Amino acid sequence: MKAFVKDRLFYRSFFSLTGMLALQNIITFSVNLADNMMLSRYSTDAMTGASMVNQIQYLLQMLIMGVGEGLIVLASQYWGKRDTEPIRRLTSIGLWLGTAMALVMGVTAFLAPQGVLGLLTNQQVYIVEGAKYLRIICFSYPLFAMTNVLLATLRSVETVRIGMVVSGSTLLINCCLNFLLIYGNFGAPELGIRGAAIATLISRVVELLIVCVYVSRLDKKLRYRWRELKYLDRRLLRDFLRSGLPVIASNASWGVAMALQMAILGRLKGVLPANSIAVTVFQIVSVVSYGAASASSVLIGKTVGEGRIQDAKQYAKTLQILYLLIGGATGLLLFVGKNGIVDWFLPDEATRALALQLMTVLSVTVVGTSYQVAVLTGIVRGGGDTRFVFFNDMIFMWAIVLPCSALAAFVFKWPPVAVFFCLKSDQILKCFVAVIKVNFGSWIRVLTREVDQGAPEECRKRQTGQA
Repeated sequence: MKAFVKDRLFYRSFFSLTGMLALQNIITFSVNLADNMMLSRYSTDAMTGASMVNQIQYLLQMLIMGVGEGLIVLASQYWGKRDTEPIRRLTSIGLWLGTAMALVMGVTAFLAPQGVLGLLTNQQVYIVEGAKYLRIICFSYPLFAMTNVLLATLRSVETVRIGMVVSGSTLLINCCLNFLLIYGNFGAPELGIRGAAIATLISRVVELLIVCVYVSRLDKKLRYRWRELKYLDRRLLRDFLRSGLPVIASNASWGVAMALQMAILGRLKGVLPANSIAVTVFQIVSVVSYGAASASSVLIGKTVGEGRIQDAKQYAKTLQILYLLIGGATGLLLFVGKNGIVDWFLPDEATRALALQLMTVLSVTVVGTSYQVAVLTGIVRGGGDTRFVFFNDMIFMWAIVLPCSALAAFVFKWPPVAVFFCLKSDQILKCFVAVIKVNFGSWIRVLTREVDQGAPEECRKRQTGQA
């Protein structure tokens, strides 16, 4: 097979989807960046407390992304067949499941905020500040879940612009309300970290309203109706659980592992503020890599759904080269710009020095992240093989990275930057597995079925134009 395909439509679709998803992701992550930057000028303790809560938000985000990505694996193949009826039913399944997960996490966080944060650090000043933020932000969890499941459904049919609009509105509202409520400007009460939480909560309400209006009134591809929430197709539910549960479990495992990574770093003196800066900036600069992974999942799934198996394999060859180019450019950008970026946070000298070291590590490992994440969660998972990614993540994270990092931190007493490198080492190691799997292994699974017969009455009416 040739290294580069000659299909212009493929490149147009890939770069269009990647660009839109990257812009959406950068705006989404900018919400946390705005909170951290504005709180850093208010109080370093408040910034670190909010960053710890964002780690809990990250766990929720990984769970909801798992639901969304599991939905996309199936829905994109149906989109390749231009069969939208199953996609609507999968949307209902995703909404119920995602909202249930968010409610469980929200209730737990509201009832025991200090207990939850105590799992991440033993430094009481950060726990107290973080609890103020968590008791408010937890009300946004169900809203976040519904919004992102709906956006994942739209992404599966190559509708991505609305996601950028939603994220942009969230960022604008969040920044304006932060300015008012954190510092007490223009006569507003000075609420500090609580003000940042209220601002984010209001932003989540607005973004859900925008998505609901779009889905109900403007979308012409799916024509989803809210009354379809009453219908749960048992056959599609079984299909979703078969292919989607490994995705959800993989993302849940990853989210818990990230929390444990913070717990390890949180017990090393003076590391958390620097880690908060480095990781927040990394999330911003790596958006193209993650956008490429999401775009690949949709394109590969759609191609498999169309029955073009050889084309999917050819696309995989070209995509690997693009991932490496994206990763190299991202690493260079992070390395060159790290000094100016860190100074925006106004850190003290010790925090600044450590943050720069951590960002240097990330500028190297991001090349591996760009390649292996996109290959495994984009190509392999998009092709229908969801179980492999789950088992691969479990082995690397729980059998290698976390045990070795814990030993480095608490037994061998290595410097913080060395412990941080251990925590990120899997991003390089997984590349070897990714190369073998996508180039020499089997990863294409056809997951679709014929579902017209036995459709609910509401669905049959829509098919005949009566609804």
